[in-house]
Amino acid sequence: MPILKDGDSPLSQSTQNIYGGQAVIEGVMFAGRNANVTAVRRKNNEIKFYEVPRKTTPWIQKLKKIPLVRGVVAILESSAKGSQHLNFSMESYAEDELEEGKDESAAAKTEEKKGWSLSMIVGVAVAGIISFIAGKLVFTVVPALIEQLIFGHAFKNIIVHNLLEGAIKILFLLSYLYIISLTPLIKRLFQYHGAEHKVISAYEAGAELTVSNVQRFTRLHYRCGSSFIVFSVLVGIVVYSFFHWDSLWERVYLRVLLLPVVLGFSYEALRLTNSMRELPVLRFLGYPGLWLQKLTTKEPTDDQVAVSIASFNRVLELDRQGVQS
Repeated sequence: MPILKDGDSPLSQSTQNIYGGQAVIEGVMFAGRNANVTAVRRKNNEIKFYEVPRKTTPWIQKLKKIPLVRGVVAILESSAKGSQHLNFSMESYAEDELEEGKDESAAAKTEEKKGWSLSMIVGVAVAGIISFIAGKLVFTVVPALIEQLIFGHAFKNIIVHNLLEGAIKILFLLSYLYIISLTPLIKRLFQYHGAEHKVISAYEAGAELTVSNVQRFTRLHYRCGSSFIVFSVLVGIVVYSFFHWDSLWERVYLRVLLLPVVLGFSYEALRLTNSMRELPVLRFLGYPGLWLQKLTTKEPTDDQVAVSIASFNRVLELDRQGVQS
């Protein structure tokens, strides 16, 4: 799950850019100011890079400065861009598995790359947003339906119903993550997720990005999208408590209608806990998200950390080139 970027602050000698990223199949993607870079390890141990320049749209940048609205925009943007890099990693993985493309000519490869960079990027980005929205709707609606079917006529207290719905969501989430983590491919994906977090933590601590240094850092990070999922459940319990419903369909309708509000408040909560993580009394606010990351991250191998470092170093290189130009 991606670490959500906290704005687009410029690089300088006095301020440090805040980076985010996500794990992909056999690699890691990092988002910089000038480009998003994915590094994947092929079966021949070659590290292959995929770079997409960051193009800023003025009206999107304005929306990303508005509290509550910026959360929804950032999440959709992250889903769109992340899906491009995930698709690239899946294609690379499939090439290794099927041993395809060995006899392709250089011209054919160039043409294929052009097609991916132009038309396919748009399609994959849209598919990523649709997949996120569909998944979020399922995660929002199904627990409400289950709670209503089981406890709908047991009592009338809306808050108790919302608490039970939240508990079902958490149980649903934990069960899903545990089951998929048993598959070898997802386990490796979670290891790369841990490698991504370790590199970000090492960079933010000012440590030299070597494999041995990075491995000393924790695989848990306050700004991770896993924390966002937990906050969306907790925030949803509070937000839904302000709205009364009389029927199952009204309950479902309200959940769908209020989804952008829940996402917006959850994003702000994530930013708040990240800014307060050094305060001894308030840092516990981010603990639920860190606990969930014990499922969504695994300890990476040195080879996996090396891939993550390669991706991040390339992002830093492209950002330095942007500042110099």
